[in-house]
Amino acid sequence: MPLDSEPINFTHHFLIAMPGLDDETFAKSVIYMCEHSQRGALGLVINKISDISLKHLFDKVELPLRREDLALAPVFQGGPVQTERGFVLHESMMPGQESVYASTMTIPGGLEMTTSKDVLEALSTGAGPRRIFVSLGYSSWGEGQLESEISDNSWLTVAADPAVIFDTPVDQRYDKALMLLGLESWMLSPDAGHA
Repeated sequence: MPLDSEPINFTHHFLIAMPGLDDETFAKSVIYMCEHSQRGALGLVINKISDISLKHLFDKVELPLRREDLALAPVFQGGPVQTERGFVLHESMMPGQESVYASTMTIPGGLEMTTSKDVLEALSTGAGPRRIFVSLGYSSWGEGQLESEISDNSWLTVAADPAVIFDTPVDQRYDKALMLLGLESWMLSPDAGHA
């Protein structure tokens, strides 16, 4: 059986932008991959903050925010698609069981991504997931597009570590993701190519 017959799956991985990737949206970005299949891929940029806080977002949707630990947390720019729509990445509330929220994608590795307002309603009462990441918009790739960008050396890939998302200061996430590969940013050339 040929080695390349098994489809590549980067679900629950980080995509780390190579220095040569000069697209303004994705330069120096780290993307958490929520889903990757033969049909395409979907992920959230985890290191680019928007100009609004969670408190501001909750005010916009007319919900109180009774979690003081979240009031000053930033809302992130998850990507260029559907930038008016919210995406909440969080730990599974009950591992091994179906999500308690209406519209949730369970991601292998213990995380969930919820797009329904009920997760915000739970947070507004002081309940809900303990650790969360909220973005407006997401990043997506069509069939074969991500694989092509990876083969063109636009991205490095590594298995995701939720600590980079939830416990690492935003300005250190790019370097922390690289460290998962044993790399530091000075080691990467903007002119990377195939040998």
